[in-house]
Amino acid sequence: MQSLLLKVLYLFAALRYPRYKGDLRYFVRDNFYARLSQLPFFIRDYAQKKPYKVIDFQGEFEHELRYVLPFTYWHYLNGTLKQTISCQATKPFYFFSENHTEKYTKRIWQDGYGNYNFPNMTHSPSFDYSKWVPVPFKKHYQNDLFRYDKPLLVIANKYNIEWDKPPINFLSIDALDRIVSTCKHTYQIVYNRPLSTQIIGDNSEIMDLNEHEWLRQQHPEVLLMNDLYQTHSDKLMNFNQLQLMVYANADRFISMHGGTAALASYFGGINIILSHPGGGFEHYFDEYSTIFPAFSGAKILHAKCADDVFEYVNRYF
Repeated sequence: MQSLLLKVLYLFAALRYPRYKGDLRYFVRDNFYARLSQLPFFIRDYAQKKPYKVIDFQGEFEHELRYVLPFTYWHYLNGTLKQTISCQATKPFYFFSENHTEKYTKRIWQDGYGNYNFPNMTHSPSFDYSKWVPVPFKKHYQNDLFRYDKPLLVIANKYNIEWDKPPINFLSIDALDRIVSTCKHTYQIVYNRPLSTQIIGDNSEIMDLNEHEWLRQQHPEVLLMNDLYQTHSDKLMNFNQLQLMVYANADRFISMHGGTAALASYFGGINIILSHPGGGFEHYFDEYSTIFPAFSGAKILHAKCADDVFEYVNRYF
């Protein structure tokens, strides 16, 4: 039955969105099927409304932010959340869950595909927001510990293997130098590129850009998230809690394609996302204009190259 229904939905996707060809239609099909998979829960979700939902996820961090956490938070607000299970160091993201288990030590990117337990489960030209409420991280994590004389600007960089290829979406040291030199007089800049020991990895190997010591030497005004963690680790549950607390006090972000961009989009303000064409399906489905702004109402500026980042920084920061 599932196989037949998926074939029917593939045909429907082709008719509904004729401009999407080949593999792109499978994404649309899968999202349609994921929404239909919610029908058996109608009575429990809207009539009985008792805790029953166990949400278990080991997939990519970006998928967890985009689809799993908003679905989980909806169940929490609805009174139907029973338990959450995810990777290590995720408790700060599930602060609202009274029964959260950090079970997994590694993320498996394939877990997000063919997983129809969530009404949105992959890339799509449209999303179902009926059971989708973003977690209010900014409201919950705002604090006085990470406040400074100048407004915060978070530069959330990354430098890792992408789609089994060398790093694509990242800010080089030269690009960082240009951005920091432009912004450091107006903003207190916090630079964030987590080390492999601070976050749970998946199939994307984290590489060394050698920028942390360079920043300490050339731009000592910049605060490094790694240094903040060393200073305040006695007050923190883990590195993810630190990220959430710093981000909650900021309204300006520069982030990279993937989970880095999704997390920064949860905190309002303006988020410049560097995402090169040809890498990632967000481009094909125009998701920087749909689901990313929906996380918090943030203004999302999609930079397709480093020069776009510089232009947006000059115009909006």
